[in-house]
Amino acid sequence: MVDTMALLPSFIRPTRMAKRSARLVSGHSPAGDEAMLDAPDDRLSPALVAAGRGEYEAAAGLLAATRAAAAWENHDRYVRRLAAFARSRPEWFEAWRGAAPEDPGALLVGAQLAVDRVWPSPARAELLREVSPLITAAARADDRDPVPWRIALDHARGSRAGHRYFEELWEAAVRRAPHHYGCHVAALRYLADSCCVRWKDTPHTPRASHRECFDFADRAAQDSPADSLVQALPARAALGYLTDGCGPEIPRARLDAAADRALELSARFPAADPWPAQIRNKLLYVLMRLDRWEDAGAQLRLIGPYATSFPWDRFSDDPLGHFLGLREHLLMAGPGPVPAGLLTWLAVPLGEHGGHARADDH
Repeated sequence: MVDTMALLPSFIRPTRMAKRSARLVSGHSPAGDEAMLDAPDDRLSPALVAAGRGEYEAAAGLLAATRAAAAWENHDRYVRRLAAFARSRPEWFEAWRGAAPEDPGALLVGAQLAVDRVWPSPARAELLREVSPLITAAARADDRDPVPWRIALDHARGSRAGHRYFEELWEAAVRRAPHHYGCHVAALRYLADSCCVRWKDTPHTPRASHRECFDFADRAAQDSPADSLVQALPARAALGYLTDGCGPEIPRARLDAAADRALELSARFPAADPWPAQIRNKLLYVLMRLDRWEDAGAQLRLIGPYATSFPWDRFSDDPLGHFLGLREHLLMAGPGPVPAGLLTWLAVPLGEHGGHARADDH
């Protein structure tokens, strides 16, 4: 039998720190003794295990099923995770591409993988231009699918495309899925990057700020269903504002309103569920930065053991260790004063590592 732990070593890592945290409150921790980083759900996990054996059929079937059901949020998430796995274990993907080069899933994972591979390069903008045909092929493979257009939006941000071209991509994306979270985050990050560049060049320009990002995020959330992940977009804008360090101040009331909207969304999901973990981990950071410690503690209990790389990899090369350190400090605080050491764990991001070098941090 294949050892899942051996194939997926980064997903689950029990630690001494986790066990110390477990003893800090009422004899147990809301996250238990086990901490998981970017844990796959029970649909993705078998596909990753099979890919670790060199078999692509489970991955192909998973993407075909989510595409047929128009489950675009899951479809996007699985594409990202499969591309990340193919980056370190490419054999199964090369076999898939060789056996079914026109498979929409293979084309989509290939496009994501190509973007991911060149994204860290200093020559990213130039290298991304060579990737464009792969994204076009993925988009043509299934005209309903918004995920190729999300990849195209990320590609446009990385290649520093102009606003008019980006708006054309955005219109094509929302025609296919008006409330797709991944496309909205891609647009938000493009806008944030543009705001920061313009603010640094012309700091006295009124429009050159994160206010544009909040306006976009608030409008999108207001137009989206109550259970849509887009409800968390204003909190994502808040996280960007709190970590990017550019532009004039955003009123505290607006930051709190963004957090409140995300809290309402988080409450709709079960506790200790890997599906909303990405939303909850980002929200946890925002709540702590806003000194909303009671809400942060409640969110920590909802997160359970499911840590995510983002946003913690903006602050440390060991995102799981960073999450566990924050958890330990927060549990130590209890209902009293917050430990001074916790502020150190909420430090400014690590330069380019924590800036705009990642395509897959949402």
